[in-house]
Amino acid sequence: MSMTEAEARTFCAERCDAEAMERFDAFIPMLAAENERQNLVSKKSLDRVWCRHIADSVQLCDYVPRETSAPWFDLGTGAGFPGLAIAIARPEWPVVLVESRARRVEWLSHVSHKLDLDNCHIEGSRLEHVETRKAGVITARAFAPLGKLLDLSARFSTRSTTWLLPKGRSAVNELAEQPKAIRQMFHVEQSATDADAAILVGRGRPDIR
Repeated sequence: MSMTEAEARTFCAERCDAEAMERFDAFIPMLAAENERQNLVSKKSLDRVWCRHIADSVQLCDYVPRETSAPWFDLGTGAGFPGLAIAIARPEWPVVLVESRARRVEWLSHVSHKLDLDNCHIEGSRLEHVETRKAGVITARAFAPLGKLLDLSARFSTRSTTWLLPKGRSAVNELAEQPKAIRQMFHVEQSATDADAAILVGRGRPDIR
């Protein structure tokens, strides 16, 4: 069973300070308004925005080692999930949002400015064209199948990079299709927000055997 909206908001409040919660409260109507202009998320999901999008993103913070200091890369961030939500929840962490669609880049930049997210940087280009730099955490939600995702993003990772990949119901099957080295690098965690969803959690660099 999924969290209720009240449970999801409490879940976030337990992990975020009051300023972050105020930013989330300001962000939600901005998301709803922009969704009327461009299809950022399904309209139905806005009725459960705390559970479906915000808590679903914030839960990833629970898997990040305390010693992590390098940037958090969110690939194909779309409407800003999970990356923008992470930038709100953890203003001390530098977060890079990678998004190629111009209208979404424009909106993400607007939101980042309005919410004073100095820790948030938007890379408005395809991932293939983003300059290589080392990430402490890499996330991607509905970006690409696991094998393709790793091929495209391995160059941003190091032996200590944490991978957090929400995969819904496909997590186990996608991981099972990978070579042994990848299967050993990742494990599956149950999503805290949805009993039918899972997260692939990994550590390391996939092209290092």
